[in-house]
Amino acid sequence: MDDKLLRYTLRVDWILFQKFRYIADSKGRSANREIEQYLKRCVAEYEKVNGKIPIEPESLK
Repeated sequence: MDDKLLRYTLRVDWILFQKFRYIADSKGRSANREIEQYLKRCVAEYEKVNGKIPIEPESLK
């Protein structure tokens, strides 16, 4: 596995997740890939308004 990838357990309502998977499927993506795309959009929108989020290299471990 790529060292840059983080494994994270997500707890979410079952029905909500099933609807989310439906959306991901309609876009030809896995639920995991759709979550990643959503997170990228969310961070980009935040940084557009508030400036780049500083990340310290040691916090990436």
